[in-house]
Amino acid sequence: MRHIKKSLTLAVAAGVLTAASPALSQDVTIGFLGGLTGPIEAMAPGIVAGAQLALDQVNEQGGILDGGSIRMITVDSACDATGGANAGDRLVNTENVTAIVGGLCTGETIGAAQSAGIPGNVVMISPASTAPSLTTLDDNDLVFRTTPSDAFQGVKLAELMLSKGIDDVALTYVNNDYGVGFADAFATAYEAGGGTITANLAHEDLKADYRAELGNLASSGSETLVVLAYASSSGQTIIRQALESGNFLTYAGGDGMVGDSLFAGIDASALDGMIVTRAGAFEGESASVFADLATAAGVEPDAIYAPQAYDAAFLLALAIEKNGNNEREGLSAALREISTAPGEIILPGEWEKARELIAAGQDINYEGAGGTLDFDAAGDIDGVIVELRIEGGQYIEVGVIE
Repeated sequence: MRHIKKSLTLAVAAGVLTAASPALSQDVTIGFLGGLTGPIEAMAPGIVAGAQLALDQVNEQGGILDGGSIRMITVDSACDATGGANAGDRLVNTENVTAIVGGLCTGETIGAAQSAGIPGNVVMISPASTAPSLTTLDDNDLVFRTTPSDAFQGVKLAELMLSKGIDDVALTYVNNDYGVGFADAFATAYEAGGGTITANLAHEDLKADYRAELGNLASSGSETLVVLAYASSSGQTIIRQALESGNFLTYAGGDGMVGDSLFAGIDASALDGMIVTRAGAFEGESASVFADLATAAGVEPDAIYAPQAYDAAFLLALAIEKNGNNEREGLSAALREISTAPGEIILPGEWEKARELIAAGQDINYEGAGGTLDFDAAGDIDGVIVELRIEGGQYIEVGVIE
């Protein structure tokens, strides 16, 4: 009997000690997957910086999961589906990351998701993959994006062109997920609005000469050329050779055409007035807060997709904290919980506040640098599309396309 009492006493004491012990912190590793080289390499540094800023703030404000640190492993996938598959395999199966920011180009995102992310039950949030094909991906609710689909951007570009009285265009687009999806959305909306596409031509990336394609486009008689490609690759070559031919008076493009590399080897003033669209920052308190935080940290707040990358990384940190561990299981559901109403609004940089609310069992609703992040069933958001105009070799933001 005495032995039983002693055992019970020891068991109770052990339970008290366990309850009184502080929770052990857990470190977290996430991945960043994207085209650090290849056709969008000029954009990549600002995107990576946006994501890293979010994680720096988490670590500076007490860390994650009871004081653990969160770090990001960055892997180049060269804006390519095969590169995405290889990078995804490394992050998921070798580095054993909890989640992934990326990819950037849609092809690398889909390649990584199908080869490793989905089989490995890894949540991926892309800050820059815009092709509509991501919407229909069979992803087990694992693939999200913080930038609007080109199904949305294409409509906005079409509306913008028509509002300027441009009622016929020649269209060329890079023959990949990004170009095809964007071109289809643009063409459908443009023609539905009364515009005429006099020529509609896909082109292959990374060619040295597009003069044959430009000849076909110019023969349509349109004075406006819409190029849906990349400023560091085919888009730049096509624009440069089109300027040499003198067959077009007006140019337009989408987000892929944003980048100083567009002006390489040409007289930048020749592109004055060129119309470009891209995802923009939400014009509200959360955008202003992010801009101040980024500027103070030496990060360019207006860098293309930097706000969206910040949101992707901050969302993952919040979801991991909500999930209560550094495991992959349950993270998708936690992501949806912390990004939608009801819940107390969390703005960029408010990690400590969010952590305390989560610990208290209260709901939160993150309002991002790019605006509201209410993911639909496919993991998409509406977002904001802005108009840019090229003047003197610079991209000048005109404003939100309503």
